[in-house]
Formats: sequence, C-alpha cells, structure tokens
Amino acid sequence: MYDLFILGGGVNGTAIARDAAGRGLSVFLAEQNDLASGTSSASTKLIHGGLRYLETYEFRLVREALIEREVLLNAAPHIIWPLRFVLPHHAGLRPRWLIRLGLFLYDHLGGRKILPGTRSINFAKDITGETLKAEFTHGWEYSDCWVQDARLVVLNAIDAREKGAEIRTRTKVKSASRTAQGWDVVLESGEAIQAKILVNAAGPWVSEVLSTIVRQNEAAKVRLVKGSHVVVGRLYDHDRCYIFQNGDGRICFAIPYEGKFTLIGTTDLDYAGEPDRVEISEDEIDYLLKSVSEYFNRPVRRTQVKWSYAGIRPLYDDGATQAQQATREYVLKLEGSAGESPMLSVFGGKITTSRKLAEAVLEKLAPFIPQAKQPWTRAAFLPGGLAYSKSDSYLADMKKRFTFLKPQIVERLYRAYGNRMELILKDARFASDLGKFIGPLSESELQYLIENEWVTSADDVLWRRSKLGLHMKPDEITELQSYFSAKAKPKLKKKVKA
Repeated sequence: MYDLFILGGGVNGTAIARDAAGRGLSVFLAEQNDLASGTSSASTKLIHGGLRYLETYEFRLVREALIEREVLLNAAPHIIWPLRFVLPHHAGLRPRWLIRLGLFLYDHLGGRKILPGTRSINFAKDITGETLKAEFTHGWEYSDCWVQDARLVVLNAIDAREKGAEIRTRTKVKSASRTAQGWDVVLESGEAIQAKILVNAAGPWVSEVLSTIVRQNEAAKVRLVKGSHVVVGRLYDHDRCYIFQNGDGRICFAIPYEGKFTLIGTTDLDYAGEPDRVEISEDEIDYLLKSVSEYFNRPVRRTQVKWSYAGIRPLYDDGATQAQQATREYVLKLEGSAGESPMLSVFGGKITTSRKLAEAVLEKLAPFIPQAKQPWTRAAFLPGGLAYSKSDSYLADMKKRFTFLKPQIVERLYRAYGNRMELILKDARFASDLGKFIGPLSESELQYLIENEWVTSADDVLWRRSKLGLHMKPDEITELQSYFSAKAKPKLKKKVKA
C-alpha cells in the first residue's frame, strides 16, 4: 500500500514525487511515455516571474514565481543560470511610465538577492541596439533565468527515486477505482497497485484521466492552450535575450539557444486536438517570424528555421475570452466525500513554480498523511547541484582535470549533470577510457543515461536529456539509433548516488 500514486511524469508529477518521498512517504509514479515527453520539454525554457502577468493583476503568482527563481537557481545552477532580458520601448504600444512601473514591481516583489536589477538602455550606445531597427532608441534590461526544462524533470525524478519512490516510465494506467482502504490502480500490463491517495498530475491528459481512468462523470475544467516555438540560426553575437511587445497585446522572446541558435516563441492558441499530436501550424510560424522581424533590422525568414516544436499548457478554465488571458495560476482540486479515499487533480502550473506547487499539494493532503515530515525542498540541492557561488570554479576545475576533452564538451557535461559528471568521467585520463564515441556522446555517458535516467531510445537522448539533435550529423544520429536498437530497450541496471 503506497501513500501516493501519481499519474504523470512531467515537472509537476516529479516535483510532487520528490517532495513526498523526501517527507518519508511511499510513492509510485507512472508516466505513459518518457519523462518530460509532453509540456515539460516544450516550454520557452525560462524560470521567470512572468512580467506580462502584472497587467492582469496576478500579483500573487508573480511574487511566488519571482521568489522561486532564486530558490531554483540555488538548487541547480548547472541547469539553471541567469539571463538578461532586453525590452525595447515601442512608441505605439505600452507607455514608458507603465513599463517602468512594471519593472519596478518586478525588481521588488520577490525579494531579489542574487540577480541584478533593471537598467535603462540607450540603443545607440549599447551592443544590444546593433541588431534592432533604428526607430528603437530606448529600452530596459532586467533579469530572469534560463532552464534546461526536461533535465529539471529528470533531476526531480532521480531525487525522488533515491529517496525511495518507484518511478515507472513507459507505463500506462488502465483504471483506478476507490476502495475502502484507498485506490486500486491497474496498469495496462495487468499489474495492480494499491495506494491511499491518487494524484492526477497528467498535464494535458488530466481531463482524460478523470473521464477514462477514474471514470468521473463531471467534466474537468481544463483549457488546453498551445504554445509553439521555432529555432533559427544565431541572429546576434551577444548573450542577451530580447522580449518584444506585439500589437495584439502578446509578447515574443528571442533567446540565445544551444550556442549556435536563437529560440523564438511563443504563441497562445486554444487547442481542441489530441495532446500527443500537437504541431506548430504554418500560421504560427508566420506569426513568430513577423513578430521578431518588426524589431530586428534584418527580417527573419522561413529558410532560417532549423527546428520547431509545440506544446500544450493545461490551464484551469476560468472563462477568459482569449487564451492569452486565461489564468496561469495553478489550481488543485481535492475530491472525495467524508470517509472516501482522496484524489487530487492538478490544473495549470509553470515550470518556475513546480517546487512550490508540490509543497501546496502536500499541504492540501496533510490531513490524510499525518505521518509526513515537514517541508524540506526549499534549501535542498537537486542531483548534481552545488552552491551557486561555487558553480563557476567547479566547472573551471573540471576543465583543468579533464584536459583530454574539449572545454565545450566538459561544459556540456557540467550543464547536464553538475557534479555527477564525475560518475561519467570517473578516473579517465584519455578519451579512449570513456569508450566509443558517437558524435559528442561517449559510451560511458550513454551507459550512465541508460542505467540512471530511464533512457531507452535515441530520441530520449537527443531531444529530452539534451538537445544534441540540433548539433549531431545525420549519420551520427543514425548510428545512435542503431546503438539503441542493438540494445533492444536496455533495462535499468543500477542506481548511483553522487
């Protein structure tokens, strides 16, 4: 009898599993595909307060998210790092006083300690103005953070497992029914699991879980909103991100991405299709390219697009007229009459507030789990993490220690695994000690991923544990696919701790 059965291996599900397991609860998490295979790997990759949410007066959400920026930055500075955002003033849109007020609130709502504050920019004298049209003469620069979103999910899952949770990927749930003692959950494999509490953190599938697995008659209040992105060749040389205002009231980001590229996003469109079939539309591509081309002095064309992706935000349906106005607040729905086994469903949420959401879930479930220990995640590192102040010096030491590898390879390993990169490199003195290489991937790294990160396919490596799919040559990708085909879905052999 588990304390919690969690459906969904995205950022919310894994954050809840991590928090619960760390409080001494027994946890079983089932994910139908790979970890972060849905919304959690299709974000804009930002840990941010959400500057534009101030316009809709969502001050509580913005304050919580701003506080969480630095909590997460301290927990995992290897996968999260500061990023400066450049906001040009557009004379025909929001007035200067309104933007100044918004940025003042943004600087002070969250008790900022690490990240630098806002500054004004004269584009005639700043490198960030070189790529903009001449009509944009003034703007502001403020702070938020960048995150490797899918890796955040994986680190949550690793930490949960190391604290006793059972994490099952590629595991579909067939049915879940209440009993006098809790819940009987039947997997498609036929295996039956018993748990006291059911947590529905299935993201875009939250409604489907309620209707087809739990067989609840009442319709779930979920609004599926599609967000799409394109990746183009690098548009400028500096390390800042741009945030552009659009005439329709939305904003668009242009973000340095994976060294050689620029990430452009995002859209906000209601979506009525199947969540696992979501794709960017031709209209969305045109919209994104047009949005940034209104600001950059060189138009961005379709021929520059290297990759695109789309994801679904499972927002709580608050009745807003337009998708972009729907609340980004997470909503936790606890169901079950007196004496019945509880079920909690998660609607909405952001990567930024996933840790806080997990705390809120455990607080809501507290009456049913009196044995749970106190909250603990606020000051805890994620696997591979070390103090933010030591991050740069550790990376420099690793570059000196492993001189047989190119510095950019050492940095990539650090940005993926933190100090657990040493579990991959071990005592290697030569590249050959790491086994055969497929592109930048050593056999030692692949074995680590298979044995410790639930990896069973080339796509898991190329598009979720990393974004090496953008960098590797077609013949290298084919070789990697053959590597996994030969292993015929390798099993997890061992679990390691740093």
